[in-house]
Order: sequence, then structure tokens, then C-alpha cells
Amino acid sequence: MSDSAARDRAVSLLPPNATDAERALEATTATASDLPVPLRSLWNPDTCRADLLPWLAWALSLDAWQPYWPERIKRQRIRDAIEIQRRKGTAKSVRDVVRSFGSSLALREWWQKADQGEPHTFDVVLTLGADVPNTAEFQQDIVDEISRTKPVRSHFTFTAGLSASGGIGIAGAARPIIYRRLSATAE
Repeated sequence: MSDSAARDRAVSLLPPNATDAERALEATTATASDLPVPLRSLWNPDTCRADLLPWLAWALSLDAWQPYWPERIKRQRIRDAIEIQRRKGTAKSVRDVVRSFGSSLALREWWQKADQGEPHTFDVVLTLGADVPNTAEFQQDIVDEISRTKPVRSHFTFTAGLSASGGIGIAGAARPIIYRRLSATAE
């Protein structure tokens, strides 16, 4: 037996009667542990590569995942996953799940209304953020997540809206002047 074969047998975990195929498999897989695996960055939603985000979402038991969501929303959904699961069934978890989609909401439970509503009901008024998709599909994703997160016995009514910001600008300030000029010349 050569010195290298004796050395290999000394560090091998295989029994002395191992087959050649088992020894070849051990030699092949021995270098697999030498590959660097950046676990900290893989389990961090801020540093995880975008193509690996669906796997991280799966590992954290996110109930829904859509490939058309913007990357910012995907990362936020992963960031909030544990806290939402921890408080599932509460009004806070409903607020958190909507916030993770880049939106905000006004939630009013049945006992908070001026005329007390039917027990175990609540109203949701959703305001989509300016930088989130404004599609029926995206809104349905939010409604589905509210349904998964809310208390099981509760029912809700849903109203959607958009948040808008802006100003008059030069075109808006010039409009009365243009209108006056058109009015003066049209006789």
C-alpha cells in the first residue's frame, strides 16, 4: 500500500471493507465542503441575490409570492414575514401585511363605528402607494393576504384608493392666461 493510500484511509470515515465505488464517491464529495456558502447573506432579505428571493420566501413560509411584484416589495414581504406570522389573526398583522406591499390602510372594526356594525366585521380602506403596481391583480394579491392574515371568524369590506401627490406647476399656472387669451380672441 502506498503512503498516499494509507493517508487517505487514515482520514476516511469509511470502513476497511468499503468498495471502490464508495471510496470514489467519498473522494468526489470531499471537496464539496470546501465551497464557500455565504449563509448570512443568503438568509438576509437585503443582501440575498434577487434570483434566490423566492427560495428565501419559501423557507420563511410566505403564503403567496408573485414574480411580477417589484423587487422592493418582495424584499419587504420577506423582511416582515416572521412578525406577520407571529401576530397572525390580529389587526396589527393585517396592517403589517398591507404595509409590506408598499401600501397603507385605514382599518375600522365593528365596535369602532358610530353605529356599531355586525360583530366580527371590519372595513378596510386601502391606499396604494405611488410606486406600487396599480393593477387589479396586485390589489387582489393584497386582499388575499388580508384574508389569510385576518382573524378566521372576521369578515371585511374592502375599498381601494390611490395616493397622489403633485403640484400645479408651470402648465397649471399658465392655464388661466391661455384661457383668457382664447376668450378674448374668439368673437
